[in-house]
Amino acid sequence: MSADSWHIGRAAAPGLACGPLFRLPATDVPQRQRGSAAEETAALRAAIAAAIAEIEMLQLSAGAEAAEILEFQIAMLGDDALTEGAFADIDGGMAADCAWRTAMDAQIADYSAASDEYFRARAGDLTDMRDRVLGHLLGIADTAPPHGAIVLAPDLAPSRFLAWDWSGGGGVALMGGSPTSHVAMLARARGVPMVVGLPPEIGRRPNAPAILLDGEGGRINLAPTPDDIRSFESRRKQAVADAQHWQQFLHRPAKTAAGHRVLTQINVAGPGELDHLDPDICDGIGLVRTEFLFHDQPTLPNEEQQLAVYRRILAWADGRPVTIRTLDAGGDKPIVGLTQDGESNPFLGLRGIRLSLAHPEIFRVQLRALARAAANGPLKIMLPMVTVPEEVLAAADLLRGEIVALGNAGIDCRPPELGIMVEVPAAALAIERFPASFFSIGSNDLTQYVTAAARDIAAVASLNDTANPAVLGLIERVAAFGKSAGKEVSLCGDAGGDPRLIPQLLATGLRNFSMAPSMLARAKATIADWSGAPS
Repeated sequence: MSADSWHIGRAAAPGLACGPLFRLPATDVPQRQRGSAAEETAALRAAIAAAIAEIEMLQLSAGAEAAEILEFQIAMLGDDALTEGAFADIDGGMAADCAWRTAMDAQIADYSAASDEYFRARAGDLTDMRDRVLGHLLGIADTAPPHGAIVLAPDLAPSRFLAWDWSGGGGVALMGGSPTSHVAMLARARGVPMVVGLPPEIGRRPNAPAILLDGEGGRINLAPTPDDIRSFESRRKQAVADAQHWQQFLHRPAKTAAGHRVLTQINVAGPGELDHLDPDICDGIGLVRTEFLFHDQPTLPNEEQQLAVYRRILAWADGRPVTIRTLDAGGDKPIVGLTQDGESNPFLGLRGIRLSLAHPEIFRVQLRALARAAANGPLKIMLPMVTVPEEVLAAADLLRGEIVALGNAGIDCRPPELGIMVEVPAAALAIERFPASFFSIGSNDLTQYVTAAARDIAAVASLNDTANPAVLGLIERVAAFGKSAGKEVSLCGDAGGDPRLIPQLLATGLRNFSMAPSMLARAKATIADWSGAPS
């Protein structure tokens, strides 16, 4: 294919799509005629209520993960703090649509300008809410793309994505957006290819009968030649054949070509992700990201709320081990009311176990819920961002104290195994110093800290490579120590499901990988092809 015809963005959801271009219509429309302040207030309240009702209808047909995303929008639309500015502007003489747009645009601008990607990604949800309410105020109906079309837009609202039928194929190309946005999560879950962060000028390019979207490579071709299309279609056919081949391995135990067993577990960010998964596809859950309990909530979750979620996950695992990471907030994962604002370098600041130990009153609640949940199945606790052994000792003391308190109160609990994430080079280099029951290598952060390069900054993303010999050397060091000490070592970063990296990771001695569920089939097929020597 001709390289100069491709426009480069960021991969957000894998897959290949070829189809007609569908430009999302702009939301700018003439203002409505203004009535009295009372009439405008009533019109805005009615539009918000209609938007909430519409989103609630979408929830009925959405999966659990999508329903949770929509619940966030419903809660936000019902929050007086979000709407009070618009009602104040109406009282000051502004029309309902102008007041709503002004209030929401200010919020969207604040989120879009945030220094961390999590908040920037939430700007898409606010835009979704703004446009849905405006649609009801102005009588604008949503225009769905034709089957198989590639949607091109500055950004795409989650509820809009959910309202469209993707059964006929198609894809999404965004000039804005983020791989961590809600709509990107939904696209991955539904197998809809998506590219984000494309150059703004592509929005002004002329239409073509068919365009090409490469969700794996994070790129789009708006003017493909006949040769481009033929080559792309060949890739698509091969991708379908490959996927069918990999699927044969999904329900099998992972084994190398020589028959050596490799454990394959899954990473989850919330119980909703498990609703449509068969536990037989994996050897357990190697990472539960508990941040989902704390994000987008009006208050921090209490002990009973956390306990219910942990029990639900253990019930799904059906006796398989479940490793739950304590709150890993900070860095690119801020939590309102808990993490610090304005840190000069949040990735090197108060995050992970550092933040939990700085707020023992919150940490104790989570440890209590985890100890109680451990009575329901094989639960292990994993501490994130550990740098020195003293952090493990402090967490262990807190855990013991809560277990004693629960026992004295006659509340059923069990002492879970306590392990650590190995993502700070200081921990990897001195792994023998850490009093942990098990180790899980967080390849994402370990790679970032070793290479001093972030994967979401395009100018340096190529340096952020787990295949860097320095990173592989640290992984090998941790794996070798685990083997000699008789302690489990796993890897739970993105590298664990990357077919390019799996052979190199197996060569380091690792035999336990945890990954996104969608990566399991291909990862098992890659392991089956590996004929390296046993470690």
